[in-house]
Amino acid sequence: MHLFDALSDRLTSVFDRLSGRGVLSEKDIDEAMREVRVALLEADVALPVVRQFIDKAKERATGEAVIRSVKPADQVIKITYDGLVEMLGGDGEPEGLRLSANPPTVILMSGLQGSGKTTTAGKLALRLSKERKKVLLASLDTRRPAAMEQLAMLATQAGVDSLPIVPGQSAPDITRRALQAARLQGYDVLILDTAGRTTLDEAMMSEAAEIAKISNPSETLLVADALTGQDAVRTAKAFHERLPLTGLVLTRADGDGRGGAALSMRAVTGLPIKFLGVSEKIDGLDAFDAHRVAGRILGRGDVVALVEKAAQDLDVERAEAMAKKLAKGQFDLDLMAEQLKQMKRMGGMEGLMGLLPGVQKMKKQIAESGVSDKTFDRQLAIISSMTKAERKKPDILQASRKRRIAAGAGVDVAEINRLLKQHRQMADAFKALSKNGGKGFGQMAKMLGGGDMDLGKLAQLGGGKAPTPEQMEELQKQLGAGPKGALGGLKLPGLGGGLPPGFNPFKK
Repeated sequence: MHLFDALSDRLTSVFDRLSGRGVLSEKDIDEAMREVRVALLEADVALPVVRQFIDKAKERATGEAVIRSVKPADQVIKITYDGLVEMLGGDGEPEGLRLSANPPTVILMSGLQGSGKTTTAGKLALRLSKERKKVLLASLDTRRPAAMEQLAMLATQAGVDSLPIVPGQSAPDITRRALQAARLQGYDVLILDTAGRTTLDEAMMSEAAEIAKISNPSETLLVADALTGQDAVRTAKAFHERLPLTGLVLTRADGDGRGGAALSMRAVTGLPIKFLGVSEKIDGLDAFDAHRVAGRILGRGDVVALVEKAAQDLDVERAEAMAKKLAKGQFDLDLMAEQLKQMKRMGGMEGLMGLLPGVQKMKKQIAESGVSDKTFDRQLAIISSMTKAERKKPDILQASRKRRIAAGAGVDVAEINRLLKQHRQMADAFKALSKNGGKGFGQMAKMLGGGDMDLGKLAQLGGGKAPTPEQMEELQKQLGAGPKGALGGLKLPGLGGGLPPGFNPFKK
C-alpha cells in the first residue's frame, strides 16, 4: 500500500469510463466531477480544499476548450492533474532545503512524539551526506528515555557524526553546545532533533520556540504522520502558529492508501511538503514533487523516480559484467538470482510496480498471481540451495536433485519447476536478443537508458500511457542527453537488470 493508492484507484476508474466516450456533454463532466469530489472526500481531503478544487476544475472543464477538444476525456484528466499539482504545491520547481550561504545551516526538526521525527532526522542526515555535506546530528530530547542514544545510533547508520551526550543538560544548553561544535569543527549542516509530546502542550511549544530563537534555523521542518489524517493538518496549523515553520515532512507514506492529509496540508497551512518518508529503512526518504505525485495519483506512474532508483541502486561493474554474458546469450541461474536481488534492491515488486505508468489496472492481476516480494525470497532460497554445477546447467536437475533442493529451500518441488520454467523463458528471450551480433541489445539499451530514451516504450512496460510532458522534461534533466546521462552507456536490458524481456511474473 502506498500513499494515494485508494484515491488513484477511484480516479482511474472515473476517467476510464470517460475515455470510452467521444464527445462529452456538460452532464458527463458534472457527473465526473461529482465522482472526483466523492473520491477526494473518501481519501480524507479537507472539505474546504475539496470545494475549492471542484469549483476551479468545473470552471475549466465546462469551457469551450474541453467541449470542442478532439479528446475531451484527456482534457478533463489534464484539468484534474493541474488541480492536483496546484493543491499539492504549485507549478514551480520542488522546494528543496534552503542551505545557508554561511555554514553551518541549522535544520530544526519539530513534531509530536511518535511522528517519526528522530528517524527522519537520521534519514535527512544520510541524504545530505550523499550530497557531500558534513553533517552533525544533535538530540535535544531530554525527556524520552534513550532518545539521545537512538539518534546517535541513527547517525552511525547514516555515517555522520552526532553530538556527544552530556547528561543533565537542558535543551537550550545542548543547542548552544551543538552550535559551537558545528562552527568550530566546520560542519556544513547541523540537524537539531527537538523533544515531542503525544499531544500539543504549552511547555513543548515554549521550549521549541526558545530553541528556534537561540539557533536561528534556516529550515524548521514539521514531521507529521500521514496515517493520522486530518489530525496531522491540525497539528501543522498549531505548530505554525507558534514556530516559523518552513516546510513539512510526511512520514509513513507507505502505510495509508488515502493520502488526504498530504493533499490538504499545503492548501491549509500554505507550507510546502518537502519530503515523504516512504519506508522504515535509513534511505527511505523521497523528495516531494507535486508534478510527480499528481502523475502517480492519476495512474501515470513516476518514470523519473524509477530511473533515479535504477541509477542509485545499480552496481555498475556487476551490471556491465552481466550485460557481457547476456550479449552472448548466456543466462544461468546465478544471473537470474542477480536479477532478483536487483529488483529487491530497487524496492521489490510492489515498489517498482508503483512507479510504472498504467500499473493501477494491473494490480488485480498482480494480486491474483500471488507474486510478491516473498516469492523473490523463496526463488533466491531455491537457487542458493543448488550446487554450482546445477546453477550453471539447470538441465541436469532430475527428480532426486529437485527433491534435495526443495528440502533445502523449504518449498514444494512444483515451485522449483515453476522457477525453472520462468528461467527457460528468460534464457530464450536473451538468446533471441543476442543474435545478429547483439543488435537486439543495442535497441533495448536505447529504450532503457543507453542514449536517448524512448519514453513511450518505457511506459508500455507498465501497460499504460506515456508519461506527462512534465515527466518527460524532468526525465530529460535527470538523464541528460545521450550517453552522459545517469544511465547512459549501460547496455543492460531492463532497468538495472530489474525487468528483463520475457520475464512475466504473472505466469504460474
